Amino acid sequence: MKSSGIGGQAVMEGIMMRNGNKYSVGVRRPDKKIQLKIEDYKSITGKSKILKLPFIRGIFNFIDSMVVGMKCLDYSSGVYISDEEEEETEPGKFEKAMTKMFGDKAEKVLTTFIMILSIVLAIGIFALLPAFFGSLLHKVIENHYIVSLLEGLIRLTIFILYVWLISFLNDIKRTYMYHGAEHKCINCVEHGLPLTIENVKGSSRFHKRCGTSFLLIVMIISILLFMVIDARTIWIKFLSRIALIPVVAGISYEFLRLAGNSDNCIINLLSKPGLCLQRITTSEPDETMIEVAIAAVEAVFDWREYESVNNGLNKEELTGIEAVTSEIVIDDGHLDDENAEEEKEDQGGDSTAKEADETVKET
Repeated sequence: MKSSGIGGQAVMEGIMMRNGNKYSVGVRRPDKKIQLKIEDYKSITGKSKILKLPFIRGIFNFIDSMVVGMKCLDYSSGVYISDEEEEETEPGKFEKAMTKMFGDKAEKVLTTFIMILSIVLAIGIFALLPAFFGSLLHKVIENHYIVSLLEGLIRLTIFILYVWLISFLNDIKRTYMYHGAEHKCINCVEHGLPLTIENVKGSSRFHKRCGTSFLLIVMIISILLFMVIDARTIWIKFLSRIALIPVVAGISYEFLRLAGNSDNCIINLLSKPGLCLQRITTSEPDETMIEVAIAAVEAVFDWREYESVNNGLNKEELTGIEAVTSEIVIDDGHLDDENAEEEKEDQGGDSTAKEADETVKET
């Protein structure tokens, strides 16, 4: 099985798919149409050859994923809010203050702030909090290796509990279903099957290159790496945990990259914990979700060409396959203008109807 090179992420009522420097976001709108946005993204690693070196590239690829992911989440949440909700909801004091301070850049500034806050909270919960417990354990356990192992197990427990507990939230349940649809689409293509709803439904929802697996690998590698540093002082422990985050991310990325391109039995065995965790973070999607995933894939990836070259399928026969039957609305940056014009037309139609009614009444 050859890796297709595509990856993705579940967003609010939709999916982001990325292939190289191009990504698409497909969102199922309240009117059941699929809204699709396709954009180019210049990766940080493309700015210098040094940033493409093994173990270094992982750090910057992770940053890329964070930036694109936040943009797509922000976009999908904006799409899914219905027109009625938008009309009923007035800007709050905070939103007005942001607009006053930053003008048109208010949304971008807020997205950046949320991303930074998310990173800070993640470091606090998954790195510093276990390190704090580790410093307490040092008071009763002298062996540094045992303390480091216990600290790692605490970190791992917090992470697994987190992804499990949020799975009970309704919005997250649906996001996990879209996550499953994303994996199923990629598995369908990489296993040499035409990208149809039936084939996607029959494909596995687990994938070795998943971001969930990456985070679990980060947890495991951090246990091994932190064993090397015997930091007894709490502040040194905190600083060492933060300083080693890029190193851990770089090593984890290389393993995930290797796993995604290898069928080696040892690599497959080491990938098992990540695949097991995906039983929580992915669920079986319905057909409407699979449609969105297929639309997002086809927007950035020529799967017919891939199947023809790598799996020997007849491209001409594949050309006739059209799995998406829902109406697709392409967001080319002018949708707001089009929606405004439609509203004007509707209002114009309503006023004409009222005038006609009044004329009838007068008659």
